[in-house]
Amino acid sequence: MSESGERWLFRLVNFYPPLLGAGVRVRRTGPRDEAIETRMKLRWWNRNYFGTHFGGSLYTMCDPFFVLLLAQRLGRGYLVWDKAATIRFRRPGRGTVRARFEVPDARLEGIRAAADRGEVVEPVFHTQVVDEAGAVVAEVEKLLYIRAKARQEDAAGGNDAAVS
Repeated sequence: MSESGERWLFRLVNFYPPLLGAGVRVRRTGPRDEAIETRMKLRWWNRNYFGTHFGGSLYTMCDPFFVLLLAQRLGRGYLVWDKAATIRFRRPGRGTVRARFEVPDARLEGIRAAADRGEVVEPVFHTQVVDEAGAVVAEVEKLLYIRAKARQEDAAGGNDAAVS
C-alpha cells in the first residue's frame, strides 16, 4: 500500500463502527508514523453503571492496533493475526484515557528474519491504558501469529488481510 493509502486507511479507521461507537480516536505518531495512539473521552455512551469507562470500550481502544501496525510495517508478504489477548483492569477510568502502540525497529526486524526463515512467530506485545494524570487504568497483552506467506498464496492472490 502506498504511503498516501496508509494515511487514508488510518483516517478511515476512525469511522470503523466499533471504534466510532465507543468514541475512540486513532492517529499515527512518531517521526515516521511508526506508532499508533488511541484516545477515548468519557461520554454518556461509553460510561458504565458506576460512571467510569466501560471495560469493553477500554479493550476496543486496544484491540486491532498491534496487528494493523505490524501488517503495515511488515508488508503484504506476511500474515499477521491476533491469537490471544488479555486485559487487566487496574483502576476506574475517568476523563480521557489513551494507549500507545509501537514496535521498535530491532524487534520488527527480528520478527521479519524469523518469518523469512519459515518460522511461525508468536510475539507478545504489551500496552497500558492511562488516564490524564498518567495513572494506569488497564494493561493489555496481545499474542500475535505471524508468518511469511507461501509463494503459491502470493501468486494466487491469497488471503493477506489482517484479522483482529
